[in-house]
Amino acid sequence: MDLQHINVKLFAERPEAVDREKFTLIFQGWIQDQVCDELLLDVADYLHVDAGPGIVLIGEEADFSMDETKHRLGLRYNRKRGLALDNAGKLAQALRAALQACLRLEADPRLGGKLTFNRRELELFVNDRAVAPNTEATWTACRGDLEKFFGKIFAGNTFKLERQPNPRERFGVTVKTEQDFDPQAILQAL
Repeated sequence: MDLQHINVKLFAERPEAVDREKFTLIFQGWIQDQVCDELLLDVADYLHVDAGPGIVLIGEEADFSMDETKHRLGLRYNRKRGLALDNAGKLAQALRAALQACLRLEADPRLGGKLTFNRRELELFVNDRAVAPNTEATWTACRGDLEKFFGKIFAGNTFKLERQPNPRERFGVTVKTEQDFDPQAILQAL
């Protein structure tokens, strides 16, 4: 199965401590400085939507957002354009982009050190129901690739994959590790 439109979400540790309004200014700065590999274009504020997309940094190839889906604040990377890579390459690209953005946000002085991301859980899903419907067949087709990829990335850190079983949701997994993972070590491994 050729996965495309991969999304990765890392969750904020103490969301109540974070001033969400600051993400608009931060993301506008990312546009001005073009700090990401993707071309960044605009910022949209959806904070008025309950459990919605939050603040979205819109890009040509991908979007970044401080997403509040299911009332869980986190950085979401949403790859919109297809990539001519194997599944491991596409997973690596999406995870790299998400981790780099998380580290950039954690270091941003405007957040006063109040934003940290959970280092034991992340969510990965495919934002394309035609490519990857949320079925047992998709899970069977993808499970081996996902286990191999995360086995390499988390080398030595026990992890488990939990599939989102609701067929009305997009195909995705929650990845949970037994110990904290090191984003810098993962970026070097990628």
